[in-house]
Amino acid sequence: MVSAEKASSAFPLLRIEALEKGFGDQHVLRGIDIDVGAGETVVVIGASGSGKTTLLRCLNHLETPDAGAIWLDGETIGGAFTAPRGAWRPASQGALADQRRHFGFVFQRFNLFPHLTARDNVAIGPEKVRGLAKAEARALAERELTRVQLADHMDKRPVQLSGGQQQRVAIARALAMEPRMMLFDEPTSALDPELVQEVLDVMRALSASGMTMMVVTHEMSFAREVADRVIFMAGGVIAEEGPPEALFGSPQEDATRKFLRHIARF
Repeated sequence: MVSAEKASSAFPLLRIEALEKGFGDQHVLRGIDIDVGAGETVVVIGASGSGKTTLLRCLNHLETPDAGAIWLDGETIGGAFTAPRGAWRPASQGALADQRRHFGFVFQRFNLFPHLTARDNVAIGPEKVRGLAKAEARALAERELTRVQLADHMDKRPVQLSGGQQQRVAIARALAMEPRMMLFDEPTSALDPELVQEVLDVMRALSASGMTMMVVTHEMSFAREVADRVIFMAGGVIAEEGPPEALFGSPQEDATRKFLRHIARF
């Protein structure tokens, strides 16, 4: 359960209801229902192809859901219903862009601008999208880079940084947009093993600070230690969910037990 300190509201910050998504003949998400409370860290696990990444990408409409609805703090993401159970009216591109700013998304790949310093990679979003003055955006970038333990690397370009440092710049870039919620899609999967821990440490600190997070990962130790709730997906559905001590300690579903045995062998 979420601690009293982390749960600031009785109502979920994020609500996902009856979410469906397919690609051609492939039905990837099948009626997903999830509530995420403010300050909660939810970790999503499952085998490749189970729908985890598609779920994250649907939240801010990087992928457009086929059915269902997503609310963030009571606002319907991607459009609105004309009436309860009425017709769906898609949001304009401008409105959708504004809604996406409420989600900070950290991908497997860092996607940094190679010609910009770490400071400028982080400052460009607040300056160009949020409309901050250049000096204000750079000051914000410096604060966020310090937050992810990169105060000594602000003037370096991506090629001068390790993979773990580049991913931390990407996290700082997302935080600089002041999102309501952070989404992490396998943020350590592209890193050498010795660099994984430094990224997970930053994520642990974000969780402890009360940031609302949904994390797709194969790092089971992180899920055990940090998650308020773990969701196991299989075949596009939520096969099982619960607090980490329950899901890892005494999983109820055969699919969950099989997946955890497989992960334990590696």
